[in-house]
Amino acid sequence: MNELIRQFGDSDVLYVVFGVALLIFLVLDIALLQRSNKPMSIKSALLQASGWVSMALGYGYLVYHYHGSESGLQYVSAYLMEYSLSMDNIFVFILILSYFKVSDKYYHKVLFYGIIGAVIFRIIFIFLGIVIVERFHWVLYIFGAILIYTGVKILVSKEENEFVPDKNLVYKILKRLFPLVDDEGDGNFTIERDGKKYYTILFVVIMIIASTDLVFALDSIPAVFAISQDRLVIVTSNIFAVMGLRAMFFLLKGMSDKFDYLQEGISLVLIFIGVKMLLEIFDLHIKTGWSLAVIVSILLTAIVASLIWDKPKKILKENTVE
Repeated sequence: MNELIRQFGDSDVLYVVFGVALLIFLVLDIALLQRSNKPMSIKSALLQASGWVSMALGYGYLVYHYHGSESGLQYVSAYLMEYSLSMDNIFVFILILSYFKVSDKYYHKVLFYGIIGAVIFRIIFIFLGIVIVERFHWVLYIFGAILIYTGVKILVSKEENEFVPDKNLVYKILKRLFPLVDDEGDGNFTIERDGKKYYTILFVVIMIIASTDLVFALDSIPAVFAISQDRLVIVTSNIFAVMGLRAMFFLLKGMSDKFDYLQEGISLVLIFIGVKMLLEIFDLHIKTGWSLAVIVSILLTAIVASLIWDKPKKILKENTVE
């Protein structure tokens, strides 16, 4: 590894390691899991989630060791922030799958391709963002203001996540461009009826999931620029976080009402990142280690608060039944 680093440079080698690791996991996923139409078990989801997190953190160690300690801390901060912000995606995915009444046995397939589409969109969006920031550094301050606005909006909003198909632009476009049929097509994306090709509901859901993630990325990707402008850190932390979403979906789909304060936690993270960006106007810089500590503290507090304040509700309900 050290010899490769000397010959090709740390970034190039780390990109190759990232690509190979991602490819291996995707091939294993397709080969071992896509063959089965059975719903993913909690055990399997836990193993997958652990695998993705372990691989992401292991890669973070390589970044820390070969790309520098500052880059390593930036990577971990960006990954944790991206992973936490992506939790919102999961709850919206649940609403989308529920609305279209997708069978449990097709969840894995739909999420697999939907998230692959999301990764492609994100890579394009990330590199566009990098080009813009490198040419116009002041754009970061606009990003900061947007993040503060978004964070405050989430904090004061009383509305919950919802999926309204009549208001979804992608769904409207799909209905205009493609002949759709309200059928799962035995797990296929297209079926033929009377000699005509139709696109199934699974195809529709995949496209909506991929585009929905891009909407969330409008907040999360600008936020990562406050932590790092290193292409390696931004790209790899983002992709690792998104790829781990599918397994987390199966762990959290029955617990969507258990994280009452997660929205507040996410909003505070966005506000903190936005303030961090704007402080740079006055040449005030918050060190990466402190940023990481603040992000982790906010998220842990939100999770613990959700668990603590959920207990009285359960006890009250149980006593009432008795």
